[in-house]
Amino acid sequence: MWYKTFFHGLPQQAWREAQTDEQTQAELELVVDTLDFGPGDALLDVFCGYGRHAMPLARLGCAVTGVDISAEYIADLRAAATAENRTVTAIESDFMTLPDATLTRLGLFDAGYCLGNSFSFFEADDMAVFLRRIAGLLRPGGRFLAHSGMIAEVVLPDYQERNWLPIGPDLLMLAEHAYYPTESRIEEHQTYIRQKAGTEAIVETRVAQHYIYTLAELHRLFAGAGLVVEQCFGTVLGDEFAIGDEGVWLLAQKK
Repeated sequence: MWYKTFFHGLPQQAWREAQTDEQTQAELELVVDTLDFGPGDALLDVFCGYGRHAMPLARLGCAVTGVDISAEYIADLRAAATAENRTVTAIESDFMTLPDATLTRLGLFDAGYCLGNSFSFFEADDMAVFLRRIAGLLRPGGRFLAHSGMIAEVVLPDYQERNWLPIGPDLLMLAEHAYYPTESRIEEHQTYIRQKAGTEAIVETRVAQHYIYTLAELHRLFAGAGLVVEQCFGTVLGDEFAIGDEGVWLLAQKK
């Protein structure tokens, strides 16, 4: 899988620098408002990154378990949790191949979430496995919130073969996209360029793949895993989803 070697170096730096405090706070408010948990509850953060959600939720008194494949990000999260003496279990692993016992020994989770546009990495069979694994880790009635900016109703109306994104004062990301309709897959060739004044440019390239689902297909995949989609939001503020929105936030409950 492409994501096993993707997450290090400039892409990691770019993701961190692109996140604003306002965006993170809005996402946290949606998590708190929708997932029905309280202090002392156990939360699962899938693809947790450096802990921009996990740490604030731990400060609210939750026991957060975060899983991410990035050694850099997990090291940062562990250091932050240790410095603040927070109840955070940070696991460096591919969530799809992590042994069940590693997570089940922690008990069932009261709620879980997968934010940051990581919810498009898997083709249909793997997505079904992913969702079944999520469902198996939640207590009955537990809720799960997933975000994706890569569903068909979001991406295809404004599909662009090329774009570029300045990130901060000295980092630029260029992207070239190829869409394979028979596979419902976008292959994205990314070039990251960091150019600080008086220094030689640092250039790194990556290839990412995103599988494009319609909202109806995601509903069926969730249902097949025992997760009932209750609401679909089109903005992080909780507005009802409409075609062309910036992304989708799916709120589901385990049967």
